[in-house]
Amino acid sequence: MLKVLAGEARGRMLKTLPQEDLSIRPMLGRMKKSVFDILQFKIFDCSFLDLYAGVGSVGIEALSRGAKSCVFAELAAASLKLIKQNIDMLGFADRAKIIHCDIIKDFALLQNKYDIVFAGPPYKDANKKMLSLTKPTLQNIVRFEILKKDSILLSQRHKTEFIGAIDGLNLFRSEKYGDTIIDFYRSSL
Repeated sequence: MLKVLAGEARGRMLKTLPQEDLSIRPMLGRMKKSVFDILQFKIFDCSFLDLYAGVGSVGIEALSRGAKSCVFAELAAASLKLIKQNIDMLGFADRAKIIHCDIIKDFALLQNKYDIVFAGPPYKDANKKMLSLTKPTLQNIVRFEILKKDSILLSQRHKTEFIGAIDGLNLFRSEKYGDTIIDFYRSSL
């Protein structure tokens, strides 16, 4: 069960995919709480981008905590439907935009500048093969110049996925949660 942890929608439950659909793994509550505790002074009135949005729990948490807007980018039709249902149910439709796109191939659809970007690509495909989408996603973020000078970029990845240095980004913090690592970046451009 997914719920909103804080803000105006605190405690509200989100609609999710059936348990047997393992292609989308929402961020665990303790990890989401930790991340938003770190971001607490940057969220209010920010523009937020939720890449690989799943059912929208990260972006919805940002909206609940006072983000002025959130763009949800997702490819899966079932997820897009749930994002819409969740933002409508919580009354966030006026501050949300949903974009149906392949984050790697259609990144140009996301051109705008954002205060906070969260990228949570899937780790594995349906056949349990590692996807390694994090590095190309980070490279697209730099290439399409969507970060403001003082923006924060959060990138969620499996602990075995090696990223290395990304031209245009400065890694300033990493947090480990079990098999998951969340890297925090700022633009170096």
